[in-house]
Amino acid sequence: MKKTLFLFATAGTMALIHSAAGAAPLQSQSKQSPDARAAAVEQQMTEDERFQLLHSIMPFNIPGLPKIDVEGLTPTAGYIRGIPRLGIPDLYETDASLGVTNPLQLRKGDVSTALPASILTAATFSPELAHAGGVVIGRETRAKGFNVLLAGGVNLTREPRNGRNFEYLGEDPLLAGTLAGAAIDGIQSQKVVSTVKHYVLNSQETLRSTIDARISEAALRMSDLLAFEIAIEKGKPGAVMCAYNQINGDYACGNDFLLNKVLKQDWGYKGWVMSDWGAVHNVDYFMKGLDQQSGAQLDKQIWFDGPLKTLVKAGKVPQSRVSDAVRRVLRSLYATGADIAVPKGDADMDAHAAEARKVAEAGIVLLKNEGDILPLMQSARSVAVIGGHADRGVLSGAGSSQVTPKGDVTIIPVGGTGAMASWARMLFMPSSPVDALRKALPDTSVNYDSGYVLDSAAALAANADVAIVFATQWSSEGFDGSLSLPEGQDELIARVAAANPNTIVVLETGNPVKMPWLDQVKAVVEAWYPGQEGGTAIANVLTGAVNPGGHLPITFPRDESQLPNPELTGFGKPEGSAETITYPEGAKVGYRWYAAKGLKPLFPFGYGLSYTSFAYSDLRLSGGAAPKVSVTVTNSGKRAGSDVPQLYLTARNGEKIERLVGFDRVELRPGESRTVSMTIDPRLLADWTGKGWTVQPGTYSFAAGHSATDFVLTGDVKLPGQTLRP
Repeated sequence: MKKTLFLFATAGTMALIHSAAGAAPLQSQSKQSPDARAAAVEQQMTEDERFQLLHSIMPFNIPGLPKIDVEGLTPTAGYIRGIPRLGIPDLYETDASLGVTNPLQLRKGDVSTALPASILTAATFSPELAHAGGVVIGRETRAKGFNVLLAGGVNLTREPRNGRNFEYLGEDPLLAGTLAGAAIDGIQSQKVVSTVKHYVLNSQETLRSTIDARISEAALRMSDLLAFEIAIEKGKPGAVMCAYNQINGDYACGNDFLLNKVLKQDWGYKGWVMSDWGAVHNVDYFMKGLDQQSGAQLDKQIWFDGPLKTLVKAGKVPQSRVSDAVRRVLRSLYATGADIAVPKGDADMDAHAAEARKVAEAGIVLLKNEGDILPLMQSARSVAVIGGHADRGVLSGAGSSQVTPKGDVTIIPVGGTGAMASWARMLFMPSSPVDALRKALPDTSVNYDSGYVLDSAAALAANADVAIVFATQWSSEGFDGSLSLPEGQDELIARVAAANPNTIVVLETGNPVKMPWLDQVKAVVEAWYPGQEGGTAIANVLTGAVNPGGHLPITFPRDESQLPNPELTGFGKPEGSAETITYPEGAKVGYRWYAAKGLKPLFPFGYGLSYTSFAYSDLRLSGGAAPKVSVTVTNSGKRAGSDVPQLYLTARNGEKIERLVGFDRVELRPGESRTVSMTIDPRLLADWTGKGWTVQPGTYSFAAGHSATDFVLTGDVKLPGQTLRP
């Protein structure tokens, strides 16, 4: 292994490599299409040069693995040596969707803009904000010398206790796919290749490397695969990253059906498929559709070097397949401009911080506001802030997406064993809600108690006009969690609420949580993991400087009994255990499960309150192959604010059904009206059959509303039948 790894970057080649990194493309090919240019360049490559592009390393040494020569390389997630004579740059790959990461702070002093968690971005229901966030990350990626970003998380929330839900975009394929596509497009506008990941059904972290997810093709096509399909259509990512888990008996990175049949054949995907790090178990994955082995030192072998060369020489793998994989990599570089030399530089961090704050403010969700206690009543002369390390900052999710922002971060080790133990630490972004509230309320006394001693917290609350409890639930890649708040915080909230009737709860979570204290408090705000500007964003929402406009992209269950799988499959079993998971909900993920079962959740998908009110009128539907709908939205309140009108399919030929088929986000002044128009993707009306997407002829019923359970206007339209090929 050591000898092969040295081929990636020997000390004698480093000067040549770095002088050519980002080298200009050959002039004779610069005006060709990406496909033609990739074919022309690939034909000029030696066999060793071809194989050079088919595997990457993590360019730093990992305890427990053989040491490799990484002198002169930038520590990051992945590295592939370029080919200077052909203008192919070094490929430097970095995580991820929330900002440019600095793994284990190996790049001393290197900081980046920490955007809010993707689940918060999903709560904005705004492709425009998702795109803007992608532009921010893409700019900083390029400014730091990287050209491949391992972003684009679009796995649907099937398991609300999944430790990586904060990296994803909720439970609905239209919402998740649309926002992921917008973010990817923003990233790639900066001449950076973006991935979309983790393909597919990477729905939990428990036993993620061995669990086998069982589901029918139809259910998969109509849910998780549809989210990826929409994201790929809208964002055109240069690479797809396959997942760790198995799907119907085959590992995701060696799944011929998903990689060759669905992705490359049915969808006509032109980019390359890279593995997740340590997800390759056999050289035969190459013929099953995997183009590149990532982080190769984490696998048992560098399968896509010596072992693959042997099969090619023996005629067991055709040379055309090697050429195809190489051309896919090159095509994505040329299509995005990631091969073009861009000087390293300083990004406009102040402008990026402002964008991070804008997204955070737009995605914070107001869940309860009894008696209009929010915005904070002007008569409040004293505010008790309790818990959540709110004096220090705001919590972030952990794992490979952890961003290190500028400033004095607070890190609390969590501990544990296993491959992800070194990532198990709570990091609080240096944006203190306490400081922000004091700045926003200069004439109000704002005092803080850690909540560590319940009696102390209750005493502070009892002597204040208003009490605000910050409750946190940490989540991370490599770990699954719970629907309960940890460390006795439910009891803390109950004690504070008993001491002060004007108690407000601010949640910093990456997942839904149960709320046994809900009836005891006046207001609840879901702030998610709001990023480096989160403290200011929360204070702006609490004080009314910003009118909350976020809506839930995931259903909040009352408790585990409402879940399709009440017990988390494999939880507590040793890593590496074989386990099978089935999904009783099939294609009916999230709110569709609740509708089908007649369950009333704690808070439904699409739900979110405002400091103003919105009325809907004049719902109009038109038929045809691509149906259209319009609805007029009016701000009927006294404050400017944002609304998210949502359109659902509710019945088909009399059969009850519930699917989100359209949404928009509108900003309106008091009394202002706007007509929102949407074109419905016929796949959202169809069922998957062996022939493709089949839309039944007949009467389709639709409803416009404020959430998946709050419909305001309804209407029917007759549609012709049609079958759409994948």
